Amino acid sequence: MARELDDAGLPVGYPFQPAWEVTPRQVREARAAGEPLILIDCRTPHEHATAHIEGAVLVPLQEFNARIGALREHEDQRVVVFCHHGARSLQFTAALRREGFSDVHSMAGGIHLWSLDIDPSVPVY
Repeated sequence: MARELDDAGLPVGYPFQPAWEVTPRQVREARAAGEPLILIDCRTPHEHATAHIEGAVLVPLQEFNARIGALREHEDQRVVVFCHHGARSLQFTAALRREGFSDVHSMAGGIHLWSLDIDPSVPVY
């Protein structure tokens, strides 16, 4: 059974951290408005093949160190990172911030919440 969502589209009681996270609704609104936004999927290739958000760039967390050089081109852009539920994307977000990225956030609830609240055509797994 799906959890009840609050007015922001987050599960009731979700410990949202606005300094570190954005909601799936905020991501949807930014994309719909045409705002420049780099969306990074930090899950595994298998997870990405199971469910993905169109236009997201796959950079698995375990490949962060090998791929940071290529990510530097986005250092001064708005970046949102997501994973399955939000834990890995917070790690990825923290790593990007340590590397000097200034406008980077994790998508609260990950692709799971995206599937529940934004796009039910994205499989829940």
